Amino acid sequence: MQTTKRLTLSLILTAAFVIVEIAAGIFGNSLALLTDAAHNFTDVIALGLSWYALRIAAKPANSGKTFGYHRVGILVALINSTTLILIAFGIFFEAYKRFITPPEVDSTILIGVGAVAFIINLVTAMMVKKGSEHDLNLRSAFLHLMGDVMSTLGAVMAGIIIAFTNWNWLDPFVSVLIGAFILYNAWSILRQTIHILLESTPENIDMTEMVTDIRKLDGVKDIHDLHVWSISENLRMLSAHVVIDNISIGEGVSIQHNINELLAHTYNIQHATLQMECECCGNGLLYCEIRENQHEHA
Repeated sequence: MQTTKRLTLSLILTAAFVIVEIAAGIFGNSLALLTDAAHNFTDVIALGLSWYALRIAAKPANSGKTFGYHRVGILVALINSTTLILIAFGIFFEAYKRFITPPEVDSTILIGVGAVAFIINLVTAMMVKKGSEHDLNLRSAFLHLMGDVMSTLGAVMAGIIIAFTNWNWLDPFVSVLIGAFILYNAWSILRQTIHILLESTPENIDMTEMVTDIRKLDGVKDIHDLHVWSISENLRMLSAHVVIDNISIGEGVSIQHNINELLAHTYNIQHATLQMECECCGNGLLYCEIRENQHEHA
């Protein structure tokens, strides 16, 4: 798989540069470089986890995992986003200490290493970008890398200004900006992973519109006990009870086929479990409340 190969190459390049950047940050006494090295190190972890998730997600479903392993990518995205948030707060704390007592910064090392880091981070980010628009796991890894692109660019700019002004406080200031950028993107990924893990309705699905479209189909009298959720960002599931006339199984299959076509083409729901029935169960609530240790609908 090309995606796995790109992740592997990105992982190797990033891991190798982490070692170089840590040494340069210590020697040059630059928090911006050390900050970027720390973020790069989380990129190594993020890329490794994303690579692992892609491999695991390809495994087929079995008796123990009837939905397969698609949620592994969501769990990795959760770990990656949480790591980013922790790193951001660590950056803020260290930057605060350096604001109080700004140390001398070797601007030459800051500029040189930062420029090399920018190129490497940009190359690795572009390698991971393909497919990240529709995969939360890959997007979390891509945001890790883009965070590094921005942070190294900031480090280079800070180094240039420090070289001419000796404003050493710019080093922790840039680190704060980097931390804010990381925090903003991490929260976006974290919110989406929690949304999926809570089995919430996909954000771009209008449930009222979807119910109206289903009820308009020939043979459909009503729909209830409706549930829509995501296994991963792009794998959506639906289950529902569909009320139809007392017709033959063959006619019912035709109605079911039309509903599946509507769901797949209009709402990108590829897996739907539809129970065809002549009368509503219980009180026929559109969204039935499920209670633990109970078998009846609320």
